[in-house]
Amino acid sequence: MKVVILAGGAGNRLADQSEAGPKPMVEIGGHPILWHIMRHYVHYGFNEFVVAVGYKGDQIRRYLMDYYTSQRDVRINVGSGAVDFLTDDVPMEWVVDVINTGLGTETGGRVLRLAPFLGDETFMLTFGDGVSDVDLNALLACHRANGRLATVTAVHPPPRFGELHLDRDEVVEFSEKPMESGWVNGGYMVMEPGVFEYIDGDETPLSPEPMRRLAKDGQLTAYSHKGFWQGVDTLRDKALLEQLWAGGSPPWRVWK
Repeated sequence: MKVVILAGGAGNRLADQSEAGPKPMVEIGGHPILWHIMRHYVHYGFNEFVVAVGYKGDQIRRYLMDYYTSQRDVRINVGSGAVDFLTDDVPMEWVVDVINTGLGTETGGRVLRLAPFLGDETFMLTFGDGVSDVDLNALLACHRANGRLATVTAVHPPPRFGELHLDRDEVVEFSEKPMESGWVNGGYMVMEPGVFEYIDGDETPLSPEPMRRLAKDGQLTAYSHKGFWQGVDTLRDKALLEQLWAGGSPPWRVWK
């Protein structure tokens, strides 16, 4: 089963971090977000990827093309250009189609452009700007059990601010614990090819309109995930994930 990763965005709210490259190439713990996402999928046995690129997509293409060499010790004959690999210990195998889906194409449009590369089979889909410890096998089982065209992973987004408990103008309690909030689409989706019919063209975002139409037709279901999930939209989000990675046991690192 192929895994689609939408990696065409610029990530304007990450300031200078994204000016140097596409948002999925912003690093956490010395590795691009894209790498973290791929490691997650590979852990569950999904190692065929279709990466939809746009903004500075050549950087993603170059990173993946150089990955094999960059992860190994090498002996280089400068005179002849011959290269011998001294180690063979890269822990993952992946097959990746990197597809240019346009600079200004919306998320739904990018998915539609990938239709020729996905065929008539079920595929997984996620955004290239967030990490989670969602059980991908359980997500797929939920999708198959419900028999709908699309399944999204529903998450409770973490709050950005502490919660104040007030008695008139007095703060009686200050809590940093998450506040109760509604479910949102955290990415990590499973879709059938029939979803393409709900996307009009390049100008169509994946949400809200295609999702609304799928829901109206009874073709959208949700897998509820109560574990870790964190999008990377701001420098604050990046700093949080860097801190968790530095602690040695980041909650999204399900692989060994």
